[in-house]
Amino acid sequence: MEVSKELIYGLNDRPPLRETLFAALQHLLAIFVAIITPPLIISSALKFDLETTGFLVSMSLFVSGLATFIQCKRLGPLGAGLLCIQGTSFSFISPIIGAGMLGMVGGKMNVEMGLSYIFGACLVAAFVEMIVSRLLPYTRKIITPLVSGIVVSLIGMCLIKAGINSCGGGQSAIDAGTFGSMQNLGLAFLVLVSIIFFNRSSNRFLRMASIVLGLLIGSIAAYALNMIDFSRISGAGTLNIPTPFKYGLRFDIGSIIGLGLIYLVTAVEAFGDITANSLISGEPVEGSVFLKRAQGGILADGFNSFLAAIFNSFPNSIFAQNNGMIQLTGVASRYVGYFIAAALVLLGLFPVVGQLFSLIPDAVLGGATLLMFGTVAAAGIRIIASTKITRKAVLVMAISFAMGLSVELVPGILDKMPDLIKSIFASGITTGGLTAILANAFIRIKE
Repeated sequence: MEVSKELIYGLNDRPPLRETLFAALQHLLAIFVAIITPPLIISSALKFDLETTGFLVSMSLFVSGLATFIQCKRLGPLGAGLLCIQGTSFSFISPIIGAGMLGMVGGKMNVEMGLSYIFGACLVAAFVEMIVSRLLPYTRKIITPLVSGIVVSLIGMCLIKAGINSCGGGQSAIDAGTFGSMQNLGLAFLVLVSIIFFNRSSNRFLRMASIVLGLLIGSIAAYALNMIDFSRISGAGTLNIPTPFKYGLRFDIGSIIGLGLIYLVTAVEAFGDITANSLISGEPVEGSVFLKRAQGGILADGFNSFLAAIFNSFPNSIFAQNNGMIQLTGVASRYVGYFIAAALVLLGLFPVVGQLFSLIPDAVLGGATLLMFGTVAAAGIRIIASTKITRKAVLVMAISFAMGLSVELVPGILDKMPDLIKSIFASGITTGGLTAILANAFIRIKE
């Protein structure tokens, strides 16, 4: 295959240690912030304390390491056997926050109850993706690129609300009456401009580390404004021992259905990522070898999210940005993935890592996430644009966006509904996604 000629090291090559470490470091720079951001956003929205937030960040790193190893190594039917990097997924943030709100008792968050509902729903719904991996040829007929693009766009659009809330200072700023202050908005703007500045650089290392550098500049500015207090860090010398089911499990049918839909779309996205990865790595993108690889990758995607729920972390998915990193470095060796996995596991074991990142003010995080979520929405639009926009497609898009955004913009519209209906359709992603699937299946137009 022509692409393989551009590779320095192929899938099963073992690069020298120095080059392996250098390639692994570049992948880590590309994914680190993306892994820790979802738990930070969820914790901020649900008003978790520093210790809980730090633990969730640590477990996200730990589980991402396990998941990456499984994808790269391929254990029996589990894994793609490619240099596939897994990390905490942004797609699930909105329904996870919805599930966590079930832990609100008398206006106060019961952390253990909120997390038990989250992990219970994530655990059960993960079977959707595992089942999809076995029925791959059929599910791709239901979740077409049009449906997938609509759902991805809705994920980005719905998350922008969380991003702008962080820009204003988050829940702590609302409680303190400083939400939307010039200080918070100025910090968010500084981070946003910094990321854009580095991202448009012709230097690939600056572009690759643009989000890390933007957060670093924002954090330095926040520290100068006395918004970061390092004295809050505790237990720096201890280790985080991963404890299965630390917060217990509770189950809510509405949350399970909402998350199940995202798992369905994530399976289709994973198929696309594995196809791109195979192509870049000089591997086949059709035939029995490829189908086995794709099914193993999607099965591992679901299993790793199941594993994440066991170890108190949020659903994982294959990171598309690492496909670009393979192209940049010319290194497609899956052995590099073992070093990435080991680094993530080690970082997850030290509480100080999670707590350090938990100190980042919401406004700093908001400046970065606003751009990230906008990028997610733009990615969805690109998927839609890759399909033929017929009269039917316009109708499907119109009704899906209208239904999805309506419950996000006016959540009170469901107040008179039964609790089960309310819990299922409270998320714009779920409402819009289900509408897209049904509309695409049942609308018939003779052109």
